[in-house]
Amino acid sequence: MKSTRPKVLHEIAGRSLLGHVLHALSALSAKEIRVVVGSGKDEVIAHLKEITPKALPIYQEVRGGTGHAVRIALKDGATKGTVMVCAGDTPLLTGKSLQEFLDSHRDSGAVATVLTTEMPDPFGYGRIIRDLDGAILKIVEEKDASEIEKEVSEINSGVFLFDLSALIDALTRITTANAQKEEYLTDVIGILKSDGKKVAAYCIEDFTEILGINDRSQLADCAALMRDRINQALMMSGVSIQDPLTTWVDVSAEIDADVTLLMGSSISGQTKIATGATIGPRTTLIDTVVAKDAQVVESFCRDSKIGTKAVVGPYSHLRNGTVLAGESKVGSFVEMKNATLGTGSKVPHLSYVGDATIGAESNIGAATVFVNYDGVEKHHTTVGDHVRIGSDSMLVAPVTIGDGAYTAAGSVITEDVPPGAMGIGRSRQVNILGWVLRKRKGSKSAAAAEKKGIHE
Repeated sequence: MKSTRPKVLHEIAGRSLLGHVLHALSALSAKEIRVVVGSGKDEVIAHLKEITPKALPIYQEVRGGTGHAVRIALKDGATKGTVMVCAGDTPLLTGKSLQEFLDSHRDSGAVATVLTTEMPDPFGYGRIIRDLDGAILKIVEEKDASEIEKEVSEINSGVFLFDLSALIDALTRITTANAQKEEYLTDVIGILKSDGKKVAAYCIEDFTEILGINDRSQLADCAALMRDRINQALMMSGVSIQDPLTTWVDVSAEIDADVTLLMGSSISGQTKIATGATIGPRTTLIDTVVAKDAQVVESFCRDSKIGTKAVVGPYSHLRNGTVLAGESKVGSFVEMKNATLGTGSKVPHLSYVGDATIGAESNIGAATVFVNYDGVEKHHTTVGDHVRIGSDSMLVAPVTIGDGAYTAAGSVITEDVPPGAMGIGRSRQVNILGWVLRKRKGSKSAAAAEKKGIHE
C-alpha cells in the first residue's frame, strides 16, 4: 500500500478493511475469533479491541506464510469442530455468502472446503486445479503455476472451512518447498486429498466479493464497488439518488425512505437522515442528524442536528455542536459552531455564530459576527426570542440580547441589551466637507463632485 498505516486499517465506506471482514463473519455467530497480526501490531490490536473486543489477537512475529499464520493462530485453542479461515483485506465479502459457504461445507461432508470464483483476470491468484471428474486436486499459487495452470480462471478466494483436527494434522506436514519459501495454507488441500479425505469447493457467482487489496488503485476499485452496493440497497429501500456515481454513503449511515440525495452527496459516520429530507447537491454530512423534510444544499456539516423543515445553505458550514430547531434557516456563507438556533429563527447570510444560543423567531442580519474568543477562552452569547440583529453587528461575548430587542446596523455590542431595547454601539457620523476636492484633486471623484457645484 506504500503507507505508514497497516493495510487492514485503511477504510472504505466508513469502515476499515478488517472491520468489513469481521462484520461479515459476525453473521455466523462464531464461538471464537482469532486475528493474526503482523505489521503495525499495536495499531491493529488497538483497532481490533475497539471494533471487536472479544476477538483474540495473535502476533505473527516472523512472516512465515499463510500456513504458518494459521498454525500459530490455532495454538492452545480447540482441537475439534469447524474453523473458517479468512483474509483481512477482502472487504466485499458478505455474511450471506459466508453462511451459504458454511451450509455447503456441512452438507458435503468434506473435511475441507475452498471458497472459489471464476475470475475474468485471474493473475496473481492461486488457481483451483480439478481432475477430469471435476473434483478438486490442489491449489497452485501464481508463482508456482505452470503455463497451463495459469490458464485456469477458477481461483482461490483465500477463504476456507476445515475440520479442525484434520487441519491441525495437515499443518504439521506442509513444507516451504516453493517459490516464496513459505508455509502455504493451500498445500493443506493437496495433503488432505492424498490422505483420501474429501475436499470440496464452493464457487460464488459474484467474483467481486473476494477481491483483495494490495495497493491504492485496488482500494479505490473496491470502494467504488462498495458505493454501488450501498446505493443500490438504498434505492431499493425507497431512497432517491440522483447520481449514484457521485453519491457516497458510509455503511454506518441511516437513511429513511423518501429521502432525496442529489449529486455529489457524501454521507458518512453516524449520520441519520429522516424521511422527506433533501440533501445536496455537493453536500457533506458527517455524524449529523437531519430531521424530516429538512433541506441541506451545497454545505458541509459535522456533528450537528438539523431540525424538521430546517433549511441549510447554500455554502453553509455547520461545525461540532450546532443544533438547528424546526423551520430555522442557515443561509449562504454562514458558519456555526457549538450554537443553537431556535424554532423559525434565521441566519440568512455572511455571518459567524459561535458558542451561542438563539431563541425562536429571531433574525441575525447579514455580516454579523458572534465574537466568542478573547485569545484565551471561549465565551457564550445568548440571543432571546423575536430579536432583530442589525447587519454588520459585532456581538462581543459574554453578552445577552433580551427578548424582542434590536441592535442597530454596524454596532459593536459589548453590554447586555434589555428586552425590547435598541442596542446601538457605534460612533456618531461626521462628514468632512470638501475632503475629496482637497485630498483627491484631479480625480474622477473630484470631477463628479464639481459637477454638482461643490467647491473647496
